[in-house]
Amino acid sequence: MGNVNLKINGLNVTAPEGATILEAARAAGIRIPTLCYLKDINEIGACRMCVVEVKGARNLVAACVYPVAEGMEVHTNTKKLLESRRKTLQLLLSVHEKKCLSCVRSGKCELQELCQELGVEDENYFDGEKPHYEPDASAVHMIRDNNKCILCRRCSAVCEKVQSVGVIGPNNRGFATFIGCAFEMGLGDTSCVGCGQCIAACPTGALYEKDHIDDVLEAIADETKHVVVQAAPSVRAALGEEFGYPMGTDVEGKMAAALRRIGFDKVFDTDFSADLTIMEEANEFIDRVQSGGVLPMMTSCSPGWIKYCEHYYPDQLAHLSSCKSPQQMFGAVTKTYYAEKMGIAPEDIVCVSVMPCTAKKFEIQRDDQYAAGVPDVDISITTRELARLIRRVGIDFRSLPDEGFDDPLGESTGAGVIFGASGGVMEAALRTAVEKLTGEELEKVEFTEVRGTQGIKEAVYHVAGMDVKVAAASGLANAKIIMDKVRAGEADYHFIEIMCCPGGCVNGGGQPQVHADVRNFQDVKAIRARALYDNDAAKTIRKSHENPSVQKLYREYFGKPGSEKAHHILHTTYVKRTIN
Repeated sequence: MGNVNLKINGLNVTAPEGATILEAARAAGIRIPTLCYLKDINEIGACRMCVVEVKGARNLVAACVYPVAEGMEVHTNTKKLLESRRKTLQLLLSVHEKKCLSCVRSGKCELQELCQELGVEDENYFDGEKPHYEPDASAVHMIRDNNKCILCRRCSAVCEKVQSVGVIGPNNRGFATFIGCAFEMGLGDTSCVGCGQCIAACPTGALYEKDHIDDVLEAIADETKHVVVQAAPSVRAALGEEFGYPMGTDVEGKMAAALRRIGFDKVFDTDFSADLTIMEEANEFIDRVQSGGVLPMMTSCSPGWIKYCEHYYPDQLAHLSSCKSPQQMFGAVTKTYYAEKMGIAPEDIVCVSVMPCTAKKFEIQRDDQYAAGVPDVDISITTRELARLIRRVGIDFRSLPDEGFDDPLGESTGAGVIFGASGGVMEAALRTAVEKLTGEELEKVEFTEVRGTQGIKEAVYHVAGMDVKVAAASGLANAKIIMDKVRAGEADYHFIEIMCCPGGCVNGGGQPQVHADVRNFQDVKAIRARALYDNDAAKTIRKSHENPSVQKLYREYFGKPGSEKAHHILHTTYVKRTIN
């Protein structure tokens, strides 16, 4: 494919043949505003914010879908264009609930930002009918408020194309159009998997997670409760973005310091239970290989993926590892082993998790997640909620010193921290499984073939006289490709890792919002994942089975991986669900 030469605002520009005006302008350092555009996901030219003038064209054209051509002359910032964009924003505001002061996206709203840039004030430009919608709070994890929806359709595009779920979309026509579910069902009544990718895609405050900050503060204020917190691997790779750090900055030390100052009694690390998960999962995999169990075995760390499998592949549940996720394993250990060591009744412990994932809010309410007779985890908040909590209690995040996690549930290895990246669970499991199968120490612990942001990765490793074929998939549309092969008997894998969100937990639905201008032209997944791999490389101990605290836990409490006690506390069951 060759290049074409064109002019944008009088500037000579060279762009690849087939590129859009938007892409060519961006490469030349010229920003064209957008609202509906998400690269490769929602390229529909619907919002009309990106319109430009092309010499010879009868009308304004949408830069996000209009291809460049040899000799084309484009203008992006004429008086006519600026007035067109202002008018578009005024029309959007005419039916928009303008409660910006109380909106969760205030200051990070793409609509608000464009209004500020183009001088569109909060006024009633157009009188007339204004629809009103009751917010949909039927789902465990999120709220949909169509009063703030601009009908960009990003959410429905992500749900259908990226996640292959498609439970939301435009209903009705014309002025009556709104985003909803089939037959106007509540989102909680559908087969939504809770991934929150629609929230991540939304440019306004129309979609947001259910906030549990007040629940956390209430628990901390209750002197009869011992409140512990665990933070997932991916949180440290993204939390800094909320406080002005460059994307991909690892703020583990400041995060631990902030959690301690919020008032938690103990600040622990989910990386510890990620190591514990590997001990159980690797043991389960080896047992299946050696005893003729159901293969391929599939990871069970991602609650969005688990719910997807329960809804769409209920006949394949036997392939899932019975291991609880690291979040749930941590809670289970906290309310059994830790409770006994500390002499605290399980019901007097409140376990809070900080997760990159909105589906975790559903997971804590699942059946068979009550190892001590009470919920393993009581409250799950997202990375975004933690940032809001830090601000609410008046902590100056950037001025904090770096601090470590508390013992005994704060010690972890490099294998635990890479859980947050697609392929990380697989790599962590291989580090342990290969050594257990061969009885030999690995000279090189990196399994780079399963790293990266590709939707599906495959590899074959020769281990203990056999070829072990593995696959790692992220994003449920890619999971569907893998699962259709498994269902058809065409998949000869031994072990499969599936993560619900594209790129893994680093790109979870509860992570800091990323402006479309960044998301469309930078690989957010890779940038955040790099922080985890760098953290892993800097660790002295990089294999889960070498974690001293995990070794002590087995010596003192579980005996060995897969023991009856371990199975009772650390493993779970699944439910066949219908598709709605």
